[in-house]
Amino acid sequence: MKVIIASDHGGYKLKEELKKFLKDKKYEVVDYGTYSEEPVDYPDLAMLVATTVAQNSGTCGIIIDGVGVASAIVANKIPGIRAVPCYDSCTARISRLHNNSNILTLGGRIVGIELAKDIVEVWLNTPFEGGRHIRRLEKIAQIEKKFTKNAFY
Repeated sequence: MKVIIASDHGGYKLKEELKKFLKDKKYEVVDYGTYSEEPVDYPDLAMLVATTVAQNSGTCGIIIDGVGVASAIVANKIPGIRAVPCYDSCTARISRLHNNSNILTLGGRIVGIELAKDIVEVWLNTPFEGGRHIRRLEKIAQIEKKFTKNAFY
């Protein structure tokens, strides 16, 4: 699986650690930046990751900012994206099982590296349950189509 990863300056250190972790687990990792702790605007990076994931099946994304919420807000503006900020392995697991999330957002200033690794591993290895959840995801897609002119469908 290809993992598209990016961070703003608040998530840079955690991103670098997670890149090593993912590569050790044999994931293909594509880093969209940032490449230092110099301040950058999180919307730019979140949009790049979300657009790439929306247009390329078989990819997923991880975006890291200071708290993990701001990037999720941006990513969820892109049709087809279900970005979730997770702070424990339970939310990571349920977001995949029930919501088929395709972008994970983390807070580089509030999630430690070992917890982040656990969250990422659970998130990447939990399959979508399907079943009753498909109907709900279809409703989300209909809402996106209703309010979006340039959907990636």
